[in-house]
Amino acid sequence: MKKISETFNTIKQAAEFSGLSEDTIRYYEKIGLLPYADRKANGHRTYSQYQLEAMIFLTRLKATGMTLEEMKHYRKLSEEGPTAIPKKIALLKKQKERIQNEVSRLLDTQRIIDYKIDHYNDILFNPDIDDSNCDPIE
Repeated sequence: MKKISETFNTIKQAAEFSGLSEDTIRYYEKIGLLPYADRKANGHRTYSQYQLEAMIFLTRLKATGMTLEEMKHYRKLSEEGPTAIPKKIALLKKQKERIQNEVSRLLDTQRIIDYKIDHYNDILFNPDIDDSNCDPIE
């Protein structure tokens, strides 16, 4: 995991660190997915280590295909404290199952592609001269 300094003084720095765009960070704050950034006297945002860790975690959840609504639900559960841990575990297990299903689907697709590659290599390197579609000269 990336090393997080104590605070980032601009939204640009937070965006570069997290991989989220500045607009996405603002939007996530607006919809309650991220805690609002602290503000300096001039109104510019500053982000704590906690806020940056939340951004990184959101990028990981998003990468798993979790919807914004599910991420918001997870965040609300996090605010409930230890009593919500069983619900958080259930939500994460559900997401883990989705990931496992997607990995399985991708592996099936990879097997099909491997088969096609092997099939085409076989045609390319071992042409069947008796095949009427095969031109041994070309």
